[in-house]
Amino acid sequence: MKKILFCSFILFGASGAMAADVTADGSAPLPGEGSSFTWSGAYIGVQGGGGWANGEFSGFGLSGSEDADGGTLGGFAGYNHQFHNNLVLGIEADLEYNWNEQQVFGADFGTDWAGSVRGRVGYAFDQALIYAAAGWAATRGYVEVPGLGKEEKTFNGYSVGVGVDYAFTNQIFGRVDYRYNDYGDKDLQGINVDVDQHAVKIGLGVKF
Repeated sequence: MKKILFCSFILFGASGAMAADVTADGSAPLPGEGSSFTWSGAYIGVQGGGGWANGEFSGFGLSGSEDADGGTLGGFAGYNHQFHNNLVLGIEADLEYNWNEQQVFGADFGTDWAGSVRGRVGYAFDQALIYAAAGWAATRGYVEVPGLGKEEKTFNGYSVGVGVDYAFTNQIFGRVDYRYNDYGDKDLQGINVDVDQHAVKIGLGVKF
């Protein structure tokens, strides 16, 4: 009698375990269903938005400042690692083109190509990632004077910012990013030019 009761208990337990593995519609769950989303992995994407640059100018007894605002368009690539406590660390690089020419002292001033390499730290709320980022930034600035031609130099500085990534699927995510770039100063056409920029960008990426 004891053996019969013991065998019945084993069979009942096994049947219950099998029933727990069957979904409400009677089908077995697919492998990986129910697993939580992770931000770990490499990714690439495109982004665009607006940049609000400011130049401080001094030379030839003149001084002043001028805004050079315009659109930006480019791409980014990076890698994230998500820890068990939802902390996310990563590194990202981007390259973009700026349209922001402006006249100052009768000359044309602007920046065109720009890029950065930034470390990122964030916290994941499942498919949403809130992050802060900081690192190196550079842009190519120029001053073009009628009759004297165009002089270009690469400005180097730093970038700090914050943003939100949101995953629409396991591979596709969107982004809103704000950053402040301080590119430092250079001498162009005998004028000292000090450039910084605020930028807001919207992006779309693919995670691998």
